[in-house]
Amino acid sequence: MRAGGSFDFVIVGGGVAGLRAAIGLAPAGRVLILTKAEPAESNTGYAQGGIAAAIGDDDSAALHEADTMRAGDGLCDPEAVRVCVGEGPRYVRELIEWGARFDRAADGRPALGREAAHSVRRVLHAGDATGREIGRVLWQRVSGLGAVETIDHALAVEIVVEEGRAAGVRYFDRGGALQEVRAGATLLATGGAGQVFRDTTNPAVATGDGIALAFHAGARVADLEFVQFHPTALKMPGAPRFLISEALRGEGARLVNEAGEAFMTRYHPDGDLAPRDVVARSIVREAERTGGPVSLTLAHLDAGYVRRRFPTIAAMLNDLGLDLAVDRIPVGPAAHYVCGGVDTDVCGRTSIAGLFAAGEVACTGLHGANRLASNSLLEGLVFGARAAAAMQEPPCAAPMKADRVGARSLGPGASRARLAAGREPLTPDAIRELMWKSAGLFRDGNGLEEAVAALDATAGAPYPMTVDGARARSLVTVARLIARAALRRTESRGGHFRLDHPDRDDDRWRIHVIDAAR
Repeated sequence: MRAGGSFDFVIVGGGVAGLRAAIGLAPAGRVLILTKAEPAESNTGYAQGGIAAAIGDDDSAALHEADTMRAGDGLCDPEAVRVCVGEGPRYVRELIEWGARFDRAADGRPALGREAAHSVRRVLHAGDATGREIGRVLWQRVSGLGAVETIDHALAVEIVVEEGRAAGVRYFDRGGALQEVRAGATLLATGGAGQVFRDTTNPAVATGDGIALAFHAGARVADLEFVQFHPTALKMPGAPRFLISEALRGEGARLVNEAGEAFMTRYHPDGDLAPRDVVARSIVREAERTGGPVSLTLAHLDAGYVRRRFPTIAAMLNDLGLDLAVDRIPVGPAAHYVCGGVDTDVCGRTSIAGLFAAGEVACTGLHGANRLASNSLLEGLVFGARAAAAMQEPPCAAPMKADRVGARSLGPGASRARLAAGREPLTPDAIRELMWKSAGLFRDGNGLEEAVAALDATAGAPYPMTVDGARARSLVTVARLIARAALRRTESRGGHFRLDHPDRDDDRWRIHVIDAAR
C-alpha cells in the first residue's frame, strides 16, 4: 500500500453534500475529494424534479416543516426538520447568487412547481435536470478553490480508525493500487444504495459504500428498513428504469390503468399527489386488480408546454419511440432513496470522533419513514454546509439520541446462523434479485428470514482485498443491514410495508433502530 498524502479534510463523494462541504472547508485548510467515477457522476446529477424551499409568498418554514413531518409518517426528527427547512432558503438563494439557472416565472422570480405531499408550490427547478444544474454550479465553484484537490475513480474501502478516532481513508486508485490518505476530519458524502435492488432509478455508482464503510469502522447506522421506491420509473422491456419525475404529476399528469381510467383516488384522497410510498404500492395493486399495465399520461395537457417543461425526459422517451406529450408512458416502482443511513446529529457528526456524514448516506432523521419529494437536494446543501462547520471544531462523537434503540435489544433481525449454514454465497446479481423480491415494496417475515439467512451466508464468505472484492463486500453489507432492519420492524410505516403486519404501531415502533458492528 502506498501513502496517498495528508490533508486537513477528506471528503468521499462528489455530489451536492460533498461539494457544498468542500466550499465551506476550503478557507480552513487543504481539502481532498475522492470520487468513485467521473467527478459529476452521482445521484445529484440524476435528480430531475427540483429542490424544495419555502421562498414563495404563500409558503413558510412552518408549512414546509408540517409537510415534511406528515410525509415522514410519524418518525421525522423534529430538530433535523426545523434545521433543514429553516436554513434551506438561505442556501438556495446562495445557489442563485452563484449562477444557478433555475426556471423563471413571468415576473422574473424562480418558477415554483408542486410535487406529491407538498401543500403549496415550493419546488425550484431547472427544466427536468435540476440536480445536474446544481452540480454544475457547485463544481464550477469548487474548481476555483486552490485549497481543494480531486481524485476521481477512487474507490474508498476503509475508514482509518486510530484510538477511537477517524484518521483518514484507504482507497483503490484508478490503477487498482491501494492508497491511504490521512486527514484531521473525514466526511462521507457517498449518496445512496439503490443498486442493492434489481430495479432502481439510481446510477451504477450508488451501491451504499458509505454505509458499509461506516458500519465496518464501528459507527452506528439507523433506519435502514425505510427505502423509498419511486412510483414512476419507466417500465418498458429492454429499456433502462429511467426516472419519470414526480414533477410531471405536479403539473397535471395522471396515472391511468389499461382501460385509460384514472385510479389513484381509489387508494388515497390526494390522488396522483399522494405520498410516494402510497402511490408506489397503489400502482402495483392496480396492475394486479386489472391484470394490465399502469401508465402516465399528459395527453390532456398542452403538448408544447409539456415538451418545453420536461426536455430531458421527452428526449429520452423520443429515443425509445415514445412521445411524452401524446403517448401513454408505462411506469412502475423502482428503488430510489434510502431514508436511513449513518446515524448523525444535525451537524453531521457520527458516533466516531472525526468521522462525519451528510446527504443521502446520513440519517439525521429528517425524512423519517418516507422522504418528502425534492427535500434531498436541500438536505445535501444544508447538512453539507453544517458538516463543514463542525469539521473545523475539535473532534467529538455524536451521542446516541433518546429515541434511538439498539438492534440487539430487540431480538428479531439478528444473524440466523442456523438458517445460513450450508448455503452458497450469492452473486451480486442474485443479491439484487433477492432484495427486490423479499425486501422490496411488499415484505413479510418468511421472505425476510430467508433473505437474512442467505445474506448472512454471503457476508461470511471471504472477500479479497481487491476492487471487485470491496464492491461485493459493500453490496452484501448494505443488503444485509436493510433486510435485518426490515425483519425487525413488525409494523408498516412509510416506505416499509409488511404484509404480515400491515398497520402502523406507534406504541412499539415510534423509535429509530440502531445497528452497529461493535
